[in-house]
Amino acid sequence: MQIIIVGCGKVGSTLAEQLSQEGHDISVIDINEKIVEEVSYKYDSLGVVGNGASHLTQVEAGIEKAHLLIAVTGSDELNLLCCLIARKVGDCKTIARVRNPIYSKEINFIKEELGLSMVINPENAAASEITRVLRFPSAISIDRFNKGRVELLNFKVQEGSILHNISVKEIASKLHCDVLVCTVERAEEVIIPNGEFIIKEKDVVSIIASHKKAVEFFVKIGVISNPVKNAMLIGGGALSYYLANQLIGYGIDVKIIEQDLNRCEVLTELLPRAMIINGDGTNQSLLKEEGIEETESFASLTGLDEENVLLSLYAHSKTKGKIITKVNRIAFDDVINNLELGSVIYPKYITAEYIVQYVRAMNNSIGSNVETLYKIKKDKAEALEFYVNEDSKLIGIPIEKLNLKDKLLICCINRSGKIITPRGQDCVVKGDRVIVVTTNLGYQDLADILRG
Repeated sequence: MQIIIVGCGKVGSTLAEQLSQEGHDISVIDINEKIVEEVSYKYDSLGVVGNGASHLTQVEAGIEKAHLLIAVTGSDELNLLCCLIARKVGDCKTIARVRNPIYSKEINFIKEELGLSMVINPENAAASEITRVLRFPSAISIDRFNKGRVELLNFKVQEGSILHNISVKEIASKLHCDVLVCTVERAEEVIIPNGEFIIKEKDVVSIIASHKKAVEFFVKIGVISNPVKNAMLIGGGALSYYLANQLIGYGIDVKIIEQDLNRCEVLTELLPRAMIINGDGTNQSLLKEEGIEETESFASLTGLDEENVLLSLYAHSKTKGKIITKVNRIAFDDVINNLELGSVIYPKYITAEYIVQYVRAMNNSIGSNVETLYKIKKDKAEALEFYVNEDSKLIGIPIEKLNLKDKLLICCINRSGKIITPRGQDCVVKGDRVIVVTTNLGYQDLADILRG
């Protein structure tokens, strides 16, 4: 597909990287000439310097032949205008990033009136991700397939865990759990394990299962899986607002500590059921006074990555509750991954992931049958959900007889709502939805998992 990306910031450059890797023809537009040169050279894309809302600029970028325009500049209004111009000039779909909470209640109206295909709010999307984790605090992250029927959960094997030094195949025989281990992250390596693989302490393990079976698994390994009852949020920005709103809806008590008095007054009006504290979230005495040692979850959501990291490290030393850390930049992700920061949330990756999923869905109409895509360990592995068409080469052949490529695993089959953990004798049939995890990136069709 031909895709135009307006805005070469964090999200725009991430999208250019991921979409170019998948074989799409990318054009990028930005007013910063240096950034355009860097992004276009790095990802072999057409670069256009100019205002993305300009008719002539869009024409230069190829809007008349484009299938999709994605506007992710720093201005909501500019993004919406870019999409409006694109709809008038070209026959393409449009996606706009809209961050201002003022528009949050009008998104459906804006989307419908402007003919947008998708509106993405990074802070709201990140809040949804955090909410899922806090409702299942045993996991570092949770991704959902089959409209929530199947979950991909990542968790860290703690010291003293009964999983230490047991093989993957022993999970079923010793623990009697119907879950499938998809990947294991050990140091910087992502491994697709076989049955003989031995799990170790500090491994980050991904399992796939229905929600009920995942809960049973975490109970059997001695990890609490009940939703948290309260949350302490540091920072009163848009992400904290969206998160608090969602958590309150699930009956979770929320306390927000924010340094700016005016913002506290705004939050008090917006969130009457939350406790808003005006104070410095980095003040240890204040945190103790407000109950950091008793809180069941702690989220550092300020605008400074360094502050969030230090706050989470401090919280880890004071509470056994679930820790959430927001990180915007990723220059030191190798260091961050080795720190006790709980679940690390990258809003820009979440935004890019949502958009890439939409692009994959678009691709279904022109040959791809990928329905859902999640990145594991950023770009080191993917979990993909395929729809089995009637002409699929896999139909009727036992999995053990398929000539599968290396470094992949067929993890789950959804057959008319019935979730099947696949074994060697199982076959896929027309209409199945099949989940595959692999370290080979860029699969577009279920047949891509076969050799030859």
